[in-house]
Amino acid sequence: MIKRNLNDLLSFVTVAREGSFTRAAAHLGVTQPALSQAITSLENRLQIRLLTRTTRSVSPTVAGERLLLAIGHRFDEIETELEILTELREKPAGTVRITSGDHILRTTLLPKLTPLMHQYPDIKIEFNVNYGFTDIVAERFDAGVRLGDTIDKDMIAVPIGPQLRMAVAASPAYFSQNSPPLTPRDLMQHSCINVRMVSGRGLYVWDFEHQGKQVNVRVDGQVIFNTSLHVVDAALAGHGIAWLPEEEFSPYLSEGKLVRVLEEWCPPFAGYYLYYPSRRQPSPAFSLVVDALRVKGASMRIAGSEA
Repeated sequence: MIKRNLNDLLSFVTVAREGSFTRAAAHLGVTQPALSQAITSLENRLQIRLLTRTTRSVSPTVAGERLLLAIGHRFDEIETELEILTELREKPAGTVRITSGDHILRTTLLPKLTPLMHQYPDIKIEFNVNYGFTDIVAERFDAGVRLGDTIDKDMIAVPIGPQLRMAVAASPAYFSQNSPPLTPRDLMQHSCINVRMVSGRGLYVWDFEHQGKQVNVRVDGQVIFNTSLHVVDAALAGHGIAWLPEEEFSPYLSEGKLVRVLEEWCPPFAGYYLYYPSRRQPSPAFSLVVDALRVKGASMRIAGSEA
């Protein structure tokens, strides 16, 4: 009976978190009918409905939410403890799940972690490209990557790269037809390449600072993307002025394919950090990942304080 209850409870936690019987079944390696029967059996034994099922989604009821909060982290703790047991093996093993943006994945995470994966073939790293503010605890990620000034409290933050600067640039062809802006306010008279927030509720505001003066500008233009991935391509094609971290423009600036403006209005700011819950007990595999990504000589911090 205990084994059956544990299996059914694990099935419930997985469905509630995934919001889908299909994804939960794939995650657990069982069939959908078997998973559905397990949930039904659990609900019948408890004599209360735990999940609300529709044709499009599955979500916990009030009772289901309470049960999920009560037991969900227990399964996480068991999983973590099992991973920690790999320390007794000759080589660390296990899966580390990290959510981040595409650019930092290509330029920092993969280059730094590739030697580690070659050295420890039993360590698996799952990357999730996401530009939103992901709740890594709720989504069961081991860690996330964000800019240093956007990390929630009670998280351990480890610097994985240098300070950054934003850059404003456009193609020579664009500036041959339009006078370069001299101040951020001048951008309002230009065609700018916009990026819509992940929430879909608005466009990113361009932030500038010079000699202690801060200026926020809402720009306009013909082209809007929902990620920054194609902004550089649009700028190279002459669609207007773009605003991104300068490293994304660097090769094209040095080659003269893009022209930078308003450089004095773009001071350095905190770079990217790997962050994870301060109460997390790291597995050997996760500790190796953190060490590989950490900027050498840099210390971690908790909620804005050095640790």
